[in-house]
This record gives sequence, C-alpha cells and structure tokens, in this order.
Amino acid sequence: MNFESPASHAHFDFSELSGRDKYKLITGTVIPRPIALVTTVDENGLVNAAPFSFFNALSGDPAIVAIGVENNADMSFKDTGHNVRMTEQFTINIVDQAMIDAMNICAVPFPSDVDELDIAGLTQVPGVHVSCPRILEAPAALECKRYITLEIGKSREIILGEVVGVFIRRDCVNPHNKHVDQKRMDAIGRLGGHDYSTIRDQFTLATMSVADWETNTKNLDDSAEPENPAGEQ
Repeated sequence: MNFESPASHAHFDFSELSGRDKYKLITGTVIPRPIALVTTVDENGLVNAAPFSFFNALSGDPAIVAIGVENNADMSFKDTGHNVRMTEQFTINIVDQAMIDAMNICAVPFPSDVDELDIAGLTQVPGVHVSCPRILEAPAALECKRYITLEIGKSREIILGEVVGVFIRRDCVNPHNKHVDQKRMDAIGRLGGHDYSTIRDQFTLATMSVADWETNTKNLDDSAEPENPAGEQ
C-alpha cells in the first residue's frame, strides 16, 4: 500500500521553518493538550500562578509529570522557572471549564510582585507536601517536587516533577477504588491558536490482548464468508 502520494499530505521540513511556524504546526497537531495552572513560590514566599499547555503525565510509577517553560525574550527565567529552581517544588492545578476565565487572567504577564490568584479571584490553600499553595477551585491538584530540569536550546526548559501528593474534589473520585470521574472533572484542553476543547464527548475502547485480537479477526473472517458458497445446493 502506497502512503506517499504527494497529494495526500503537505510536507514541512522543520530545518527550513521559523520558530513561529514550528510552533503553529506543533500546537495545531498535538491536540488536545491538558492545561497545568502551575503555582509556585519564590525565595521570599511570593506566590506565582501561570498556565502551561506544554504539559503531560509521563509515568505512573514513579509518578512523573512534565511542563515546558519558555524563558523571557531576554533569555532570563520566567517566574515559574525561577521559582522551581529556587525551591525545587511546584503544584499543578487542573483547569476545568468553570476556571477558564480565571486561568486566562493568570496568563497575563504581570510583574513578579503581582498576585495572579488574587486578581483572578482564585482561593489559595496551603500545600501539604510542598510549600506552594494549591487552588481550591481546581478539581484536582498535583503537588510535585522537581525531578530533573532539561535545558532545551536557549529559550526553553522542560521541568520533570515527581508527584508526591494529589488532591481531587470529592465528587470527582471514589476514594476506595481510586476511580476518577473524568466527566465531573470537566477538564479543558488547549488546541492551536486561541482555541480550547472540552472532554465532554467521550467514548470507551478497551485495549485488546493478542487472544482478543485473534478472536475478533476470526469473527470478522467468519462473518465475511458467504452463507451459501458458489456450487453448493
């Protein structure tokens, strides 16, 4: 089967593209991306909150998450990157649809001494395993300690954090079997440009074992056979 028809896909050589064009193509294709509203504190105890859509979970055990943090235009660290370097801690607050406007306020590039949570009308709750607060309105919050920081080029770093504690709103989790009600979480995702998505349209698809696949394949083959093959009376 030939998948290389020039009319089927547009090809882009990233070695020939500007940083802006690479960003547009990556953020437009890797979708949807979960949003981490990250809270940190600096060495003086000042709280910072900023959203990141270059974010995901990488491992369950150990529980490792990653956020991609871009530097300022002059290559200095933004508040989140600086604070994590100083304290080795951060908290990821999951953003639901009810928090979207507050999250957008936290994305405004305020000076370092401005309390984004206060301006956004969000409530701080003291951390348990870390010194930075979590956000009460968030359906879930992951308290993290820095695992490792990877410097990517001159303008960005990827921070890996180990989750040391998680808070989940009571109506979103069964504490006995640890089942999370994802529809109640109502988390939002980031798309390309200024677009966002919800998780309200879901479907279930179980991963098959080899035996399951073989059974399904046999059933399909059997159903494809004619009931009365040619030549039979």
